[in-house]
Amino acid sequence: MTSGVPTKRRVLPDELLLRLAREFGTPLYVYDAATIAARAKQLLELRASSGRGFDAVRYAQKANPNLAILRVLREAGCAVDAVSGGELRRALAAGWKSDEVLFCADLFDRDTLALLASTPFQLNAGSPFMLEQYARANPPRRDVVLRVNPGFGHGHDRKVSTGGEHSKHGIWHEDLADTIAHARSLGLAVTGLHVHIGSGSDLENLARSSAALVAASELCRDTLRTLSAGGGLPIPYRPTEAHFDPTPLLETWDRARAQVERRLGRTIRLELEPGRFLVAEAGLLLAEVRGSKRSGSVEYVFVDAGFHNLVRPAMYGAYHEISVVGRDADERVPLAVAGPLCESADVFTQSKGGVLEPRLLPRPRVGEVVCFHDAGAYGASMASGYNSQLPACEVLVHNGSAKLARPRPSHEEALQTELELLE
Repeated sequence: MTSGVPTKRRVLPDELLLRLAREFGTPLYVYDAATIAARAKQLLELRASSGRGFDAVRYAQKANPNLAILRVLREAGCAVDAVSGGELRRALAAGWKSDEVLFCADLFDRDTLALLASTPFQLNAGSPFMLEQYARANPPRRDVVLRVNPGFGHGHDRKVSTGGEHSKHGIWHEDLADTIAHARSLGLAVTGLHVHIGSGSDLENLARSSAALVAASELCRDTLRTLSAGGGLPIPYRPTEAHFDPTPLLETWDRARAQVERRLGRTIRLELEPGRFLVAEAGLLLAEVRGSKRSGSVEYVFVDAGFHNLVRPAMYGAYHEISVVGRDADERVPLAVAGPLCESADVFTQSKGGVLEPRLLPRPRVGEVVCFHDAGAYGASMASGYNSQLPACEVLVHNGSAKLARPRPSHEEALQTELELLE
């Protein structure tokens, strides 16, 4: 098999990746700030045929909450949302003002509710019971956004479909009128409606949700100021896939906004809430080859990264392009790429249901570097310490220079707190 197999272009040159792997060790996440800024600019400057664009592009930081990435996006002009107290604090640390941050969740833990009661973050409530808890906490803001479950969902996997009765997210559309009435009785004004049906969805399903908010807008017409189209914008994980064009999505939502504006007689803000679209392609996960072996007809290559660094293949059967840095032109053979964890699911080359799918790759030598593409979203943010593995180091490349964005702790540092408790 030859190099005629399509491959993804890496966002950073091989020479730099090899140097960073030597300098910082592996596993290593490398993020390209220029790619992040370019994706943000694409959405911020997008215009519909009416000449209007999204009034705010609000980064869903659950995709990757590294402070260095948050600051790149803030400087690019993005707003931000948060789904936990920790993310609220990260948004402040990255430089956003509290009233620029939207908290989106389906429940409050005690710490987060206390934080919302003392700081003017805006609330996007995904469950009716949150409203009474919020009002009782006497927060500095009395305006709220409601997340609507329109009765359907769609994502790249059932586990990330966030609409319909099998999803825990959002206020069921048939309960929305009662929920809005309850909010009013509590002294809360519903100023925004939000819908998000899934992650990695497609244009048809993303556009369907706009009609749901147009209908819902009639229920809070006196106070409504903002519509949110949610997120879920896909990226091309496979080299044969085309980039998602967000223009038709904006056109659909722009028509929905105009329809609501005609009904209400005032201007309505339109927000977008992307996560992976902004950061996924900017991130690479580098790993070192540690050995290989054959099990029957399958040849395994072992690397020092595992699903504790990138869980998407194990969790969803998700595809990530894999390449051997500096070997794109070499002959390819079918290889299964596996990690160090004591778990059969610790294989990067698998599809849904854990079906093994070896990839055509150059046969790497021990010590060479393997690159997992499109790891900027839901890589580090979903990482774990399984098998007492240390977190991977994170580096941001900005204006041609690489800067440490999160260090790898030592084993001694990881153990220190527990050792102190034993004394």
